[in-house]
Amino acid sequence: MSRLQPTNEARHVLGEDLSLFGAKFNGSVRIEARRDRLTSDAGAIALREGLERLGMIRWLKLQLHDERNPLLITYPLVELTTTAVLLLAMGYRDHDDADALRDDPALRVAVSQRKGTSPLDVPARPDDAPPPKNTLAPEHLASQPTLSRLTAMLDRTGDRKARRERLTVLAGRRIRAMRGHRMRYVTLDVDSLPVEVHGHQPEAAYNGHYHGTVYHPLIALLGETGDLVDVDLRRGNAHTAEGALEFIEPLIDRVEREICQVAAVRMDAGFPDEKTLGGLERRQTPYLARVKNNPVLDKMAEPFLRRPPGRRPIEPRTWLYEMTYRAKSWSRERRMVLVVLEREDDLFLHHFWIITNWTQDQVGAEELLERYRQRGTAEGHFGELMSVLDPALSSSPRPKQSYAGHAPMRVYNSVDSFAVNEVRLLLNAWAYATMHICRTLVATATGDGWSLQHLRERVLKVAARVLVHGRRITFAIAPSATRLWWGLWRQLGRLQYASSG
Repeated sequence: MSRLQPTNEARHVLGEDLSLFGAKFNGSVRIEARRDRLTSDAGAIALREGLERLGMIRWLKLQLHDERNPLLITYPLVELTTTAVLLLAMGYRDHDDADALRDDPALRVAVSQRKGTSPLDVPARPDDAPPPKNTLAPEHLASQPTLSRLTAMLDRTGDRKARRERLTVLAGRRIRAMRGHRMRYVTLDVDSLPVEVHGHQPEAAYNGHYHGTVYHPLIALLGETGDLVDVDLRRGNAHTAEGALEFIEPLIDRVEREICQVAAVRMDAGFPDEKTLGGLERRQTPYLARVKNNPVLDKMAEPFLRRPPGRRPIEPRTWLYEMTYRAKSWSRERRMVLVVLEREDDLFLHHFWIITNWTQDQVGAEELLERYRQRGTAEGHFGELMSVLDPALSSSPRPKQSYAGHAPMRVYNSVDSFAVNEVRLLLNAWAYATMHICRTLVATATGDGWSLQHLRERVLKVAARVLVHGRRITFAIAPSATRLWWGLWRQLGRLQYASSG
């Protein structure tokens, strides 16, 4: 018999006969499938612990209103929501992955609301008996169809608004727990990002700037800490500044209530229009933003785009010039700072403009430039959301199965697919926030900076053997992760259990 052919050593995994295989390059190597409880996603336990200690699981229980018939519920909404968030955080962006991971012990324990060893208990029944259709003790993770129905159940406008607002609360609780107090100042970095879509998605459209069919959501995070605080899905061809003021104003109120005393806003070049700038000035919110070059600004900058006489120094130079400018659509003149840059091996000088409502006495030109350059850190966090989580928004408009009130029968409704896609984006935002909790704790424990990708590879995607004995579930993790997990768990102790929803 060939070494790569199944042997007759019967093995019973998922009802199939899986064999012992050998490796041709080394005859001593054997590959065997066993019924042992093994996982490669032990980090899901740490993610759940962070949410639990910050009171988010308790809040979900209180906030989620389940309209399904209680007699037909196998998975409570809080478990389904936790499952969706943790799967995304662990790198499983496709709901089909839930079927392949249905028996993973780490994920089953991490998402369950049941205590003790019950998340891993399998109800006893004859071998030939089919699994029960409805039970309060599910035998595995929720399936792909169940998770798809979850997004439809979560598309109610009020619920979406509450969960968006709770991102700010989560960031505030983490910051207060780790610092012991609120921050005095924070900078809100606001940007718009493209989320590429495929097929027919409501409100998706071709965007000439990104050269693709996209959604164009608004996203905000804290520049100093990287905490994601809000997301808002928009149609694909929306202008960058469309709806920006309506997005920013209530967010500032929440941030100043939960996180800091004074919040400033930092924006990219697409946002400075009269509506946004005027609204921030009326509420006396500090802002700074880059302004797109145009012929008028280029003409204003032209006299300053000449190098001073003499030999160029080795280090490139930067020149700053204070000016005022009023665009045709603006109601007043505003302070502008011209930044002229000398680049190595470049013949011509480069320039760009920064606009602000800070006076020169409050923030000088050099400090203003330094504050704007710190936006690069925020753009790195925006990039992590799009690259590490890579949101998949793919709900097409078609009749979907749902439940009407407490009626025992199933009915088919036309689901608002744009709202469902907004829920999907929001779940990705929650996954980012959950990973960011662990990221900050590990960074504090190690004294090093951590990207989300590095966190997932080194801390979350950890192999473990799961042992159940008596009333204990033991996760025996790989020794290579022991030091990081020890530091992570000591830092988790700094988070306080929340006493209020």
